[in-house]
Amino acid sequence: MSKAQDILAGLGGPENIDVLESCITRLRVQVNNPDQVDEEKLRIDGVFGVVCSGHVVQVVVGPEAEDIAEEINSSLKS
Repeated sequence: MSKAQDILAGLGGPENIDVLESCITRLRVQVNNPDQVDEEKLRIDGVFGVVCSGHVVQVVVGPEAEDIAEEINSSLKS
C-alpha cells in the first residue's frame, strides 16, 4: 500500500472521511466518527503527528501533504 492508502486506513477508511484537504505540511480531515481514527497506526505509518479535536483531525505529514491529499481524494471519488 502507498503512504496515502496507509493514512486513509488509519483515518478509519473511505467511509469515515467527510472532507480532506491539505494545508502546507498537514492534512486537515473532517471525519464522521472520531473513534475510528487510529492514531497509533498513523504514527507507525510514518506521520509526524496527529491532532484530534472533535470531528477534525490534523495529520502532520510534511511537504508531501498536497500529493497525499490528492491521492486520497482521488481514491474517494472512485
